[in-house]
Amino acid sequence: MKFFLDLFPILLFFAAYKFSTIYVATAVLMLATVAQSAWMYKREGQLASLQKATLILILVFGSLTLYLQDERFIKYKPTLLYTCMAVGLFIAQFILKKNFLKTMLGSQVALEDDKWHTLSTAWIIYCLFMASINAYVASYFSTDEWVNFKIWGYVFPLTFIIGTGFYIAKNTPSHKTQTDDQNPQ
Repeated sequence: MKFFLDLFPILLFFAAYKFSTIYVATAVLMLATVAQSAWMYKREGQLASLQKATLILILVFGSLTLYLQDERFIKYKPTLLYTCMAVGLFIAQFILKKNFLKTMLGSQVALEDDKWHTLSTAWIIYCLFMASINAYVASYFSTDEWVNFKIWGYVFPLTFIIGTGFYIAKNTPSHKTQTDDQNPQ
């Protein structure tokens, strides 16, 4: 259910774009993101930091897109979001010496500090990759091609999140204990 809720605004954006214009699709994305955020707030009593940032960026960049009738704003929103995430993770990890992922997930996932560091570094690299590839497609391809990239480009985050899940599962102490018990030396 949560996975569908996360995809709800972008799916509506794609559908609206296929039947109308980038401007109608942008308005639909803005409304759907507000509805999604309201639903999440009602269910959980708060919004996660990433959800707040996404909502603000979509409303700001969407408004600029609609007001100025310039599609570049909505096309570069993912680049800015991924860049902000990478910078935030980098500052937390390497300057403040705090692992933001561990802060968010540490109560649910047991990893050693060096594994959290590796995971955070992987997320920084992933976010920079996604920011770069979106900027490249937004700059050098048509809006139709950018929208198609956004649809088929979901293979990148899906693959990365599955890979992250395998990394976490492989490196949790309970998995290591089970593996050690099965392979005595």
